[in-house]
Amino acid sequence: MDIRREIEEALHADLFDINPMGGGCVGQVYGVRTVDGHELVVKVDSGREPRLDVEAYMLGYLREHSELPVPGVVFSSPRLLIMAKLEGESSFGSRAQEHAAELLAGLHRVSVPAFGLEKDTLIGGLHQPNPWTVSWLDFFREHRLLYMAKQGVAAGRLPANVAQRVGRFADNLEHWLQEPESPSLVHGDVWTTNVLAANDRITGFIDPAIYYADREIELAFTTLFGTFGEPFFTRYGEIFPIAPGFFEERRDIYNLYPLLVHVRLFGGGYVSGVGSILARFGF
Repeated sequence: MDIRREIEEALHADLFDINPMGGGCVGQVYGVRTVDGHELVVKVDSGREPRLDVEAYMLGYLREHSELPVPGVVFSSPRLLIMAKLEGESSFGSRAQEHAAELLAGLHRVSVPAFGLEKDTLIGGLHQPNPWTVSWLDFFREHRLLYMAKQGVAAGRLPANVAQRVGRFADNLEHWLQEPESPSLVHGDVWTTNVLAANDRITGFIDPAIYYADREIELAFTTLFGTFGEPFFTRYGEIFPIAPGFFEERRDIYNLYPLLVHVRLFGGGYVSGVGSILARFGF
């Protein structure tokens, strides 16, 4: 079916225009405007197993359980996701970073008795298992590090010997990590293009990969690609003090997971990033 017609049928409205947009790890992204002036963002996944309904679920979960600004879902199906358009761009001055810290600290206050989520989710279009687990270390070991390492090997992008090193390191997490006081709801994929800001305020977080985790894994992710800097961490630390050792050790440990995600997706230089962290800790 023609994509324009498909969107019009989903909206029960005629489109004035439709234009491709940048971004979108999964499928194509379009900006559309209806004849009555509504501006929307549309994702289309033409793959063999489309799962845009999972992204819609995650956005809805965040809207229901937190005050994090996310786009409202207008229509969703596995193949098609239509959302309200959020103004802003991925550029953050000091005040916007401070606002981001306040918003994420608020998100991290949302808690439940165990780690994981009521259903599995996605990260970068990849399956992300979330079985309820009492121990964070067990969850992080089994359902983040070991799971994604196995996926990387199966895809032919992570050498088996590196995956074995991941396994040996995962067996020794207790040397560097402790159980957090409580699970925290995390966005799960906070990097630059997934955050929007305007006039020194954050206007939206998009493309989530939610679950309940140690909130430090979210903080670590923001450092992997330089999303936020000192203003963010200073303000966040005023709300939730960051325990000693995060920047020195735990940040790198937690960034093994998004690095393994990138290995599974892209391979290449991300393998050496994983190897460097493992070597730093003696594996």
